[in-house]
Amino acid sequence: MSSAQAAIPQGTWVVELTFTDAGLAKFNVLVGHCYSRDQYCTGGTTAIVLDGHVESNPAPQEPTFTSNQIQISGPTSAPLTQQEAEDLALVLNYGSLPVELEQQRVEEISATLGQDSLRAGLIAGAIGIALVALYMILYYRSLGVVVVLGLAVWSALNYSIIVYLSSNSGLALSLAGVTGIVVSVGVTTDSYIVYFERMKDEVKAGRSVRSSVDHAFGRAWHTIVAADSASFIGALLLYWLTVGAVRGFAFFLGLSTMLDLITAYFFKRPMVALLAKSNFFVNARWFGMSDALGVEREPASPSPSTPLGAAPVVGGGA
Repeated sequence: MSSAQAAIPQGTWVVELTFTDAGLAKFNVLVGHCYSRDQYCTGGTTAIVLDGHVESNPAPQEPTFTSNQIQISGPTSAPLTQQEAEDLALVLNYGSLPVELEQQRVEEISATLGQDSLRAGLIAGAIGIALVALYMILYYRSLGVVVVLGLAVWSALNYSIIVYLSSNSGLALSLAGVTGIVVSVGVTTDSYIVYFERMKDEVKAGRSVRSSVDHAFGRAWHTIVAADSASFIGALLLYWLTVGAVRGFAFFLGLSTMLDLITAYFFKRPMVALLAKSNFFVNARWFGMSDALGVEREPASPSPSTPLGAAPVVGGGA
């Protein structure tokens, strides 16, 4: 066959075939067997097969063809659609891709190598998260504990989703996936830093710690969403344009980034607001805001022995 194309000559879609002279002769031999339903073609239909799958099985309507123009159409009850005709023409024109694989390299590895690599990746990730948590505690003191608790909630959500998808969708946590999660720890930690630094700016501007919690979060939230959106878009493009291990990296990076937004909105702000309601935390030097200029402490309660507005008495007598 030299060519095949989809056409609609009489109101219905067909595939027009053009054979070479040698091809037409061989095709007529096949058609003759199927038209007469002899021992070589008892079913009476031909078959167009690609990669073991029958794409079409047209039945010849004539015992032989004298023209190089042959049409394949669907049955009267179910004629070919445009998409079906174009797909069949594509199969007939190109068939299987003419690609021959050549062996370039052979490696023999232990069956436990992947498991050992994954374990090493998990250990490295745990050490990295621990160092990040330690640094945040040393720098932000009690607010650093909020970061540690937030990372714990974030990790629990990640673990729950991974276990669910592994049980129901066959998701496998690979070394590339662990890398994506570890990279997203930096994205998650950045959202806490943006919020805490915004709180410091509000305190320096003269607000109390308690009133700066919501005001700072409202301004920091836009930055957090913008940063996480950029990370998520990058992960989405990687997942769409790549294959293999890189897609695993992109999937877990995108998942962890989305969970950072959820944790930031539903855990971080309420937790900091809860601490800000306690004078014990607000007035302590280890709260994490004491280095902000002009930090406002909660006003001390007036002494019960000196009523407000009372004037001192100088002398007296009957």
